Amino acid sequence: MPTKQLNTPYPLIDQDPHFSRVVRYFRLSDYAALAGATAAFPGVMYLLGYPLCILPAVTTDFGTETERIDPTRVRGRPGLRVPLIYSTVLGFMGGFLLAYQRSTFRFWGWTENEREEARDLAELSALAEEGKPLYGISSQPEWVKQTAAGNSTFSQLKFGAAPMFNFVSHNHHGTDPAKYGVKSEIAGEKTEGV
Repeated sequence: MPTKQLNTPYPLIDQDPHFSRVVRYFRLSDYAALAGATAAFPGVMYLLGYPLCILPAVTTDFGTETERIDPTRVRGRPGLRVPLIYSTVLGFMGGFLLAYQRSTFRFWGWTENEREEARDLAELSALAEEGKPLYGISSQPEWVKQTAAGNSTFSQLKFGAAPMFNFVSHNHHGTDPAKYGVKSEIAGEKTEGV
């Protein structure tokens, strides 16, 4: 089943890029977005938890008041260690999804992709010259490849609901392999038969 062709402001490189290609094509700005999200989440968590940590310890019959507000506090030390670890992990995960989505938008031609287009052309043209398949080899049956392509195409728009990546090598990428120097089998058969 062919995927819908969209009119994009920049050339389409790949409609369903493989996970490893998307990560390999990360730009410095993608790494900066990942690092920013990783640092921002625990930073906000710390700032939200900081006012609880500077309250004076008022002793009552039920313990100190700050223990009732922040029960993870131990001997005057802020009890934010575990929440900061969790928020750092969540910040990294969110930052990775943001960087992955930004890189995918360049593959789709939604944002400027001149660097990725040149790299893709050089990489896949070299594979075509060597006679290797452009998008890798998979031992999966064709119906599994089609299902995987159907599930993962444009899945980067649904990261908030269910993050899904393309881990299957298939030929459903929405581009013409002839631009990399691959001759189609049908065209080759026609020229041989003439």
